[in-house]
Amino acid sequence: MRTLTIGKNDAGQRLDKFLSKNFKTMPPALMYKYIRLKKIKVNRKRAEQKTVLCEGDTVELFIKEEFFEAVTPDNAYRRITPKLTIVYEDENLILCDKKPGLIVHADDGEDVDTLINHIKAYLWQKGEYRPEEEHAFAPALCNRIDRNTGGIVIAAKSAEALRVINEKIRAGEIDKRYLCAAHGIFDKKQGILRGYLKKDSATNTVSVFEKKTTNSRDVKEIVTEYTVLAENPAADLSLCEVHLVTGRTHQIRAHLASIGHPLLGDGKYGINRDDRHGGYKYQALYSYKLTFAFRTPSSLDYLAGKTVEADRGHIWFLREFPGAE
Repeated sequence: MRTLTIGKNDAGQRLDKFLSKNFKTMPPALMYKYIRLKKIKVNRKRAEQKTVLCEGDTVELFIKEEFFEAVTPDNAYRRITPKLTIVYEDENLILCDKKPGLIVHADDGEDVDTLINHIKAYLWQKGEYRPEEEHAFAPALCNRIDRNTGGIVIAAKSAEALRVINEKIRAGEIDKRYLCAAHGIFDKKQGILRGYLKKDSATNTVSVFEKKTTNSRDVKEIVTEYTVLAENPAADLSLCEVHLVTGRTHQIRAHLASIGHPLLGDGKYGINRDDRHGGYKYQALYSYKLTFAFRTPSSLDYLAGKTVEADRGHIWFLREFPGAE
């Protein structure tokens, strides 16, 4: 028999969800059978699969020892020296300015040098992340940006913070602003672009249409608001601030390209040959400012109205617009 004590980051979830996360080799049917036969109890009493766990509860498990064998964890964060540009941090959150070229999560080509591993390494070395004390939670990203895009990424230090921020993002209560350098001089210096976006998973690209030509579930409405902040007529470039009213894959890059203003350095949605020759290897896009525009109460109310901004000195394409730095 083993006893697990529920900590803060495991509280608030159903018993079956908790067990599924912690005993990945246990078949679901067997897990439900154990609960039904009282081989899994909460606070030494019979429990239901939908029992919601509270901090301090104990889960008693009278199950086969084989299910206690640890699934090999991803310990990549223990093998790196964290390199982060932190723009804000408190006991619940850490906001980092991700540099272009760094991937946020592991993929087939990179599983060590990722933003989330640098964050885990940083918190682990500080003693704020103690995986041996956690059953399921690990620091997690609340938003993500493309490898070749730079800017602010939010990471949660606790399950509660992750839940709240994810809810705020879904409710539109976190306002993100982007800077970008686009080819061409805009006729309209400010505008709201509307259209429809369709994603092609095979090529990891999207297409933008002015009108919805199909009822396919893959077609999503997009709304992009932009303001031209500066121009460089000699280089035929415009510096824009962009606000995503909707947040879709590659929305800024594809939407601006669809109206004839592809981003500087964008190899997917622009003609990138000349940009590459000019030394621009990343798309000129930066998530530079974030505001916690909270409208509903939560445990993170102290952040309401707070704005966090990246150091403009890190935004490489601003050099194309003297005085904009």
